[in-house]
Amino acid sequence: MATHPPPIILSFRRTFALLIVLVVLPSAGLSGFGVVAIINERAAVEKRLQAAWQGTLSALAEELPAVLRAASFKQVDGQMWLMDADGRRLSTRDSFQLEGKQVRTSDQELAAALTAVESSSEDFPPGTSLFSLMVGGHATLIAAERAGPVVHGARVSQEAVEALLAEHAEAHVTSGEPVRFVLFARQDPVGEGLMGKLASEVAQARASALGPQVLAERTLPLPLQDFRLGVVPTGEDPVARASTRNRLVYGILLALFYLTLTFGVVYTGRVLYREARLSRMKTDFVSLVSHELRTPVTSIRMFIETLALGRVRDEAQTQEVLRLLTQETERLSTLIERVLDWSRIESGRKEYHPETIPVSVVVDTAVSAFRAQHLDGDVQLSVEMPDTVTPVHVDRSAISGALLNLLQNAYKYSREDKRIQLTVRAARKWVDLTVEDHGVGIARRDHRRIFERFYRVDNLLTRRTEGSGLGLAIARRIVEAHGGYITLKSELGKGSRFTIQLPVEKV
Repeated sequence: MATHPPPIILSFRRTFALLIVLVVLPSAGLSGFGVVAIINERAAVEKRLQAAWQGTLSALAEELPAVLRAASFKQVDGQMWLMDADGRRLSTRDSFQLEGKQVRTSDQELAAALTAVESSSEDFPPGTSLFSLMVGGHATLIAAERAGPVVHGARVSQEAVEALLAEHAEAHVTSGEPVRFVLFARQDPVGEGLMGKLASEVAQARASALGPQVLAERTLPLPLQDFRLGVVPTGEDPVARASTRNRLVYGILLALFYLTLTFGVVYTGRVLYREARLSRMKTDFVSLVSHELRTPVTSIRMFIETLALGRVRDEAQTQEVLRLLTQETERLSTLIERVLDWSRIESGRKEYHPETIPVSVVVDTAVSAFRAQHLDGDVQLSVEMPDTVTPVHVDRSAISGALLNLLQNAYKYSREDKRIQLTVRAARKWVDLTVEDHGVGIARRDHRRIFERFYRVDNLLTRRTEGSGLGLAIARRIVEAHGGYITLKSELGKGSRFTIQLPVEKV
């Protein structure tokens, strides 16, 4: 049993589907990872900035306690103040005295916190000491200095500490970003039980959302473990700026990727489809040319056999057979020449020899050849040409051949009404050569494809009419090679009008 190969168009669809599966789907997955990377870019930028500032925070966390311990308490206007070497006050007015376990201070919250830890003046070492203490539900930085049996102490001002951080940070900062260093205190949940913890979590979340953006933070060493040293931007948010810039870059790269991918798939699909069409057209061409060659070859063989067998008795029959042999030979030669001509055009080996000649010369050449082919026909050809002859710069034989092809098509597809009009019109920079018939016409859906190679309109008349489907394709290539155009106006059943537009020779 004979097997038939699958249709070429089906093979194209399978190939294109395979292309989609092997290229588009993995690319879509890769693009998905890219989208996830864009979404997570802010977190990645935060990680990078945090790593960049950790060195500075580590140095400040080690240096700050030493700077504060270098300060000492001094009495000014009857009030004890913690003052640095430059005479700046580092403490608040909330001072206290501790003698034994007796606390003397006007700050009730501070007194309660010191009493709760059951501290004694004997527990403090000589000199200035620092520690954190939970006062009123949040951590407070306490500085104390022992003078004999009495310990003088006070709350350390957070603003003063941050001012010291700004001074000492200049030696450690490696980035040009405008930032400030902030001291964050730990807070205990307000109230007891589940509701108290829930309220604390809500307060912390609100502070994180509405408060300053923290680039990095580090917990201070013991005994200041209730405080965190943080870096806060003072200008534009660097995280938002960097993540926005990176997202924009990623978005552009992703868009370019999709654009390139789409272009590649579309281009590859078009190439595959074009190759499939070319393969199908080659098959159709071989079939069509074989069919067109078979008819004249069969006729020639039949006439030769008739002469060889001596079946022709008189001179008149002999002349008629010879005339038919000549006609079929010319038909075969025309078909072969048309195929060779198209091959030369496609390969770029077609040579033109343009010369400046009147349009009338081109028209007369084509009309003379057409009338010679239809001496005994019922064709009615009328030619309308202005008295003023317009010169054009063309290859006379090529353009005449294109015009002759239009005349031959008008005759072949005119059915019983063989009236054909050839009109020449000159309009500014163009000369129009119009061939109009009253034949079967061409459906609108076939207007764009009628100039394709090997394409023939599928109807009853075209099936009965010989042709290779190359005539109009060759005519269009010839006209376009001369800088002109060929257009069509036609309706099914109302005839066709083909127009060759040629540029006028510049004077």
